[in-house]
Amino acid sequence: MFETPDEIHGLQSLLDTSWAGSSSHLKSIIRPGESTLDAEQVVRVCRGMCTLAIATVTRRGEPRISGADGHLLHGRWIIGTDRQAAKARHLATRPGISATFMRGEQLGIFTHGQAVVLNPEDARSDPSWPAVHDYLVNHYGDGDGPGWDECIWYRIDPSWMVAYSVDPVALLDQQPPD
Repeated sequence: MFETPDEIHGLQSLLDTSWAGSSSHLKSIIRPGESTLDAEQVVRVCRGMCTLAIATVTRRGEPRISGADGHLLHGRWIIGTDRQAAKARHLATRPGISATFMRGEQLGIFTHGQAVVLNPEDARSDPSWPAVHDYLVNHYGDGDGPGWDECIWYRIDPSWMVAYSVDPVALLDQQPPD
């Protein structure tokens, strides 16, 4: 777990305000304390690499969805792609993004927000980039190897996030211990 107590508190506030502002339909499915995960539980089930479905928008306003490796660090999703990928072109001019992490019917974490470039090609890196890069090198290996310069990494600064589980107790029982 990489989150500080303040980051856990911020993530919990986001989860609470997101659910409170959700539609009546969503509230009929996701019931606090029954089918929700709190911030600490979200962090626990999102350890390591999570395969995310990422939604971006074309210049004509058409939605596009693709997969991406996602890593939850400090209460924010970190995602990467090739600098020439369509999603990178979309995010360069329209940074609004949605991300979904699902495991069948057991888990759904839905996020909307803004993509922030961590390692721009021709500009100063985000202050968090060195620590994120170290984490990614630890996960993927060879931080100076071929391919790293071709990848662009983003942090999703969420404006909305909900976390659902049909059975949170069973889901958490399946997680390896800390």
